[in-house]
Amino acid sequence: MDAAQQESTARARELQRNWYGEPLGALFRRLIDDLGLNQARLAGVLGLSAPMLSQLMSGQRAKIGNPAVVQRVQLLQELSGQVADGSVSAAEATDRMDEIKKSQGGSVLTNTTQTTTSSGAPTVKRVVREIQSLLRSVAAAGDIIDAADTLAPTHPELAEFLRVYGAGRTADAVAHYEAHQS
Repeated sequence: MDAAQQESTARARELQRNWYGEPLGALFRRLIDDLGLNQARLAGVLGLSAPMLSQLMSGQRAKIGNPAVVQRVQLLQELSGQVADGSVSAAEATDRMDEIKKSQGGSVLTNTTQTTTSSGAPTVKRVVREIQSLLRSVAAAGDIIDAADTLAPTHPELAEFLRVYGAGRTADAVAHYEAHQS
């Protein structure tokens, strides 16, 4: 890879970080690991060709052009978190991935009955992921950061909320949520 290609790839990954919260290579590898997929299966669930997925992962392409694919990525992220916290079994995850594959877009928020523990209380991580998903469905991470920067001088708490939930990591958002539940 020559210097121009390296620069182009680095720029694409930075754009991905702004738009999706992290480079797509890292995001897709986590989904592959968490959901027990290979690249071909992930591409199929998302509705992308395998070469397109590879180009997005490697930074040869920066943006997912199809909004329905972006939404499927968000739904898979939610599912990945549910598998990780043990609230969804591997078999249920496979069924849900088939549903996600067929989805054409629409409401980003999942059915709220699926976001509760056996006691009926929502888990903090799930609440946080719902907030993140909602924010990220209305604007890209870079736009959310821009809005936060605009609000910061007059509404610093709201700016912090936008940064943490709209463009931050889930773990940071969980810590923010817990810190503000007094």
